[in-house]
Amino acid sequence: MHVDSSMKRSRLSRNLLLSFSNFFWRAADTNTLRILVATDCHVGYLENDEIRRFDSFNAFEEICSIASQRQVDFVLLGGDLFHENKPSRSTLVRTIEILRKYCMNDKPIQFQVVSDQTINFPNKFGVVNYEDPNFNVGLPVFTIHGNHDDPAGVDNLSAIDILAACNLVNYFGKVALGGNGVGNIALHPILLRKGSTNVALYGLGNIRDERLNRMFQTPHAVQWIRPESTDDCPFSDWFNIFVLHQNRVKANPKNAINEHMLAKFLDFVVWGHEHECLVDPQEVLGMDFHITQPGSSVATSLIDGESKPKHVLLLEIKGNEYRPTKVPLKSVRPFKYKNVSLQDAADLDANDVQSVMDHLSQMVHDLIAEAAEEGHPDPMLPLVRLRVDYTGFTTINPQRFGQKFVGKVANPHDILLFTKAVKRRPTADGKIEDEEKLRPEELNQQNIEALLAESNLKMEILPVSELGLALHKFVSKDDKLAFIECVQENLDDTQNKLAEEALADKLQEDDVIVKVSEHMQQREKESIPRYKETLTSVSSGDPLSSVQHRTSQGGTSRKGNDDDEPFDDDDVPESSTPAKRKAPASRAVQKDTETPRGRGRGRGRGRGRASQGGLTQTTLNVVPVPRPPRRASRMETISDDDDENNEEEEDEEPAPKIKKTNSKTSQRGRKGAAGSKRGAASSSSSRGGRSTYVDDDVEDDDDEADAGPKKATATPSSQKRSSWGSLRG
Repeated sequence: MHVDSSMKRSRLSRNLLLSFSNFFWRAADTNTLRILVATDCHVGYLENDEIRRFDSFNAFEEICSIASQRQVDFVLLGGDLFHENKPSRSTLVRTIEILRKYCMNDKPIQFQVVSDQTINFPNKFGVVNYEDPNFNVGLPVFTIHGNHDDPAGVDNLSAIDILAACNLVNYFGKVALGGNGVGNIALHPILLRKGSTNVALYGLGNIRDERLNRMFQTPHAVQWIRPESTDDCPFSDWFNIFVLHQNRVKANPKNAINEHMLAKFLDFVVWGHEHECLVDPQEVLGMDFHITQPGSSVATSLIDGESKPKHVLLLEIKGNEYRPTKVPLKSVRPFKYKNVSLQDAADLDANDVQSVMDHLSQMVHDLIAEAAEEGHPDPMLPLVRLRVDYTGFTTINPQRFGQKFVGKVANPHDILLFTKAVKRRPTADGKIEDEEKLRPEELNQQNIEALLAESNLKMEILPVSELGLALHKFVSKDDKLAFIECVQENLDDTQNKLAEEALADKLQEDDVIVKVSEHMQQREKESIPRYKETLTSVSSGDPLSSVQHRTSQGGTSRKGNDDDEPFDDDDVPESSTPAKRKAPASRAVQKDTETPRGRGRGRGRGRGRASQGGLTQTTLNVVPVPRPPRRASRMETISDDDDENNEEEEDEEPAPKIKKTNSKTSQRGRKGAAGSKRGAASSSSSRGGRSTYVDDDVEDDDDEADAGPKKATATPSSQKRSSWGSLRG
């Protein structure tokens, strides 16, 4: 009896405390700022998948619905609203429809922005969206950009800028990088006021982690702009919130941001980019703030961290106090994850593949049944992942295994993930780190260095760092010309260097490969720091610097062809001939510094517009040779200016030079090509036609035997012929 009475009193006191707390917060609605916090919505993820195409949209709509039902003052998003840097039209339309449905209404806004809005929202309008008299905004949305939807391009625009221009969201945290070296940034807060509650909202969109790490460790590189202290509102009255989108857990500390790097005056930190849901605020030792990590609202990778229940956070702030409430998301597709070790199975034969398949199939059926028992309000096919340790066993085909689960799970083709047990080194404190870190966008990816090391390959023309940058642009930024520009820049630079050395030292055939290798190694050393800086500028939204850097190195900065104009053969750059392993020493080359002539509009690279800037183009090209006739000696068609130089060097083995030919001359008949050397050259110079290529690598077998003795200017045989216009990368 005594125990029962004490339990009743304890329960009664707890209920009274909760009732008083609820009364306190509800009675102070005029002074309580209510914020719904979410991160990493990844709208548009797997939009082409027949089963999972609407998952991201359903989760984002549920977030907006919760905000409307809970009557929050605004929604705060921590980056990666879109999954793609260039979302499709379908994704944009659906996102705009959801925002318009829940954000456009006549609900009065009960807080105000008291800071300089032109600094907080650096767009054409420079004002918070609900103050625009042409729109009725009842639910403001404040968001920063992440690493998936960061600004890019010449105008440094993001997909979020489209929503901001439509007055649907308030885009902040887009800082300008200034200064020299690592650079510096200034973080200006959005000052919000509701009754007696004052909130300073700081935001920082995604910046490359390595660069931001260095900036935090560099004195005065990151400037925190504090609100002015007045008699009515001193510093201590401001509740400071910081929203960022960076790596939080990383094996390499230089590629992540440590919590202790942040300012100590902060009160609350919203951490985006990490997909594991750790929504309950965590205290940071030695700091005076708490961190919440809401995680993603949709599973973008099939790992253990993504299988945890998804939540958003309702944050209520009154004065300097706050109350967090986690709200579960019910529209998220069920996800079951399990680690399996085949060695732990008692009656499992390592040589019996069928028994292994039956064992794994039973586990998948158990997980499907477990997902069905959860009673999802909207039944849907679950996600199932088995991480199988097959040490001592043989693997089975995951595709064939998943065929029996078509229509039963949402991911039938990637249910199984086979791994082997590896020895993990203990850390300094004796603990063993987790083998699998939650980094969705970095899973199943390898860098260029790892791929080359696995295949025992050695780069001969392209530096690894610049190739890695091109891969980053192609995958993350959907830059379809990234590899073309990388190859073009390196080929141009290599050709120019070879041309200079060839004219100065008269290189022999065997020296070319050595010079190419030396030049590549030197370029690799120079490109490593430049590679890091360029990646930083791309990630931080400084595209102009990367474009200027490429053009300054001798490459061509191509922005694409006009959609209305076809891309013909004449638009091919002069260094785009097929690559060869070796180059003949008997072929003469020289620097061609003539201004290329276009056809008025200049659609190709370096053509037509050279006269505007007064620039000259230096190329290293193949000596164009027309198709020779059978049983006849071959003669090269050269210009008048080059003819005299050839006659002087006829008796010695010449250094590589450039020779130009007219496209019409290269198409003459076989008889004309053999007998009109000087006449064709004068015709070429008088007509002023464009130089083209003739890469005559396919020759008749009997040409060598029947051609007879050749002059010093004759073209070498097909076995030694190679192109000086481009070198192998």
